Amino acid sequence: MRAMDVMTSEVITVEPTTSVQAVAALLSERGISGAPVVDANRRVIGIVSEGDLLHRAETGTERRTERRRPRWFDGVAGQELARDYVKSHGRTVNDVMTREVIAVSDTTDLADVAMLLETKRIKRVPVIRDGQLVGIISRANLVRALASIQSAPAAAAEDDRSIRAKLMSELNGREWVHAWPEDIIVKDQVVHLWVCDDRSPEERQALRVAAENTPGVRSVAEHVVPAPMFPGF
Repeated sequence: MRAMDVMTSEVITVEPTTSVQAVAALLSERGISGAPVVDANRRVIGIVSEGDLLHRAETGTERRTERRRPRWFDGVAGQELARDYVKSHGRTVNDVMTREVIAVSDTTDLADVAMLLETKRIKRVPVIRDGQLVGIISRANLVRALASIQSAPAAAAEDDRSIRAKLMSELNGREWVHAWPEDIIVKDQVVHLWVCDDRSPEERQALRVAAENTPGVRSVAEHVVPAPMFPGF
């Protein structure tokens, strides 16, 4: 699936001249945590979110800084303090919005969108086509896409040998697999996994998931056995 398949097309946007109070009211009334900022040509020039409105003079939440004597090498710190002041006292969206906007195209694969939201620790991303805003994808959109997918129909019955071959092919080369081929047996479309008790819960769970996702499998049975003891030398 691609971004265009799950994005919200009717995007709530604001202009850079919108007042801070107006955008705060908009986010609150619409129950959203952020909105793209667009120019007259519907090109995204920023994004304003709850985080941009977190430290405000009106609510007494502006960032606190220690008073200290300025020094010649305090230029960078001074710039940061100036930016904080604008964020907490600016009157329009243009003053408080985040300008470094992370966006995706409408043809971006959903796996890439999900990775972007996770690695950048953001909640939403604008969707762009030919430079213009056409939608927005949030984490909620990805969850709803998962919920809308119908369970796959039961796979046609396959013989045990074929099931085992497909499962072994899936596990081949996985660094987390520490099971011997003889530890995996398929009987009457039931996968029997023989695992040592020293294997991690994560590895055991991954083995189960791989088996459950193999076409033709009816169920998975896990058999835990003691880890082999090797004599000392």
